Amino acid sequence: MSKVFDAFDKIKPFYDFVYKVVLVLCKVLLITDILITTMAVAGRYIPFIPDPSWSEEVVLTLMAYMAVLSAALAIRRGAHIRMSAFDDYLPKKLVLFLDILSDLCVMGLALVMVTVGWKYATTIGAKGSYVSMPNVSRFWMYFPIPLAGISMIIFQIEILLGHFKKLVVGESEN
Repeated sequence: MSKVFDAFDKIKPFYDFVYKVVLVLCKVLLITDILITTMAVAGRYIPFIPDPSWSEEVVLTLMAYMAVLSAALAIRRGAHIRMSAFDDYLPKKLVLFLDILSDLCVMGLALVMVTVGWKYATTIGAKGSYVSMPNVSRFWMYFPIPLAGISMIIFQIEILLGHFKKLVVGESEN
């Protein structure tokens, strides 16, 4: 059975790569958000700097991307809020079982995000456009949900494999 987990350990660079791509994407989105917001605010008070009408909608869309993608990043790092007050008092196997149960629920949420989010992006989003940018589809406003769901699924698979490895092989998680 440990050979199966060794094979999964070999794809750890894939998980690292996906994490880095999502992290860089979040950083680029944040920088873009800051630059657009700075230009919009400066444009209100400095006459020769334009205040584009599209700035608010673009900033809100970029914030939506950052919010859900950073939540996916937090899954991999184990940085989400969780109840761990009783972990020291419960049997280790029970804590591991509860962790697996929790991760399976998050995986279920991620699957819902992908399916329902994609449906919304391709139906509601594809039919509308931004008010200030009539040539841009609202698909891009709904797309962060399935994108984050895919990232969450990838990271949850890695976490669940680590839990099952700990359960079956008895090794500590990385």
